[in-house]
Amino acid sequence: MKKTFVFIAIMVFSISVMSQSKTFYDFKVKDIEGNNVDLSIFKGKKVLVVNTASKCGLTPQYEDLQKLYEKYNSKDFVIIGFPANNFMSQEPGSNEEIKQFCTSEYNVTFPMMAKISVKGSDIDPLYEWLTSKELNGVKDSKVKWNFQKYMIDEKGYLVDVAYPKTNPMDEQIVTWIEGKM
Repeated sequence: MKKTFVFIAIMVFSISVMSQSKTFYDFKVKDIEGNNVDLSIFKGKKVLVVNTASKCGLTPQYEDLQKLYEKYNSKDFVIIGFPANNFMSQEPGSNEEIKQFCTSEYNVTFPMMAKISVKGSDIDPLYEWLTSKELNGVKDSKVKWNFQKYMIDEKGYLVDVAYPKTNPMDEQIVTWIEGKM
């Protein structure tokens, strides 16, 4: 019975992935310095997408995000930070100020993108894709707060989401990176 359940779960996941018409790689964004970034440059890597903020109670997660990046970046893994000011104006700074904060306070070396909106009428197209099952083929999710984490597989498909209070070093994320999920 357990084997049947596992088989069914794999089939459901496979069908969900196949129903995605767009992938993460179809998007283009701007980095924190204003340069265009075609997300297809991350093909073949697992990507953890995180909406960040500098003045949030969860801001110390930058430290563990950096540790996670240092531990796994040589194993085809990358973290991409997307600053957003959608929650109680906790990311009020300019891109230049955000970059300065991230590097001076947390020694962030993972890619940081330009500030975007992760919800509402001005939601960035990438986050619209991440949060809509109709677009990503896997699940609907609402960005609940800063530091929500989206897991993208090596083929550019959404795999899972970890909500804001989930520590970046949590078993859910580490197991996924290590391929044990």
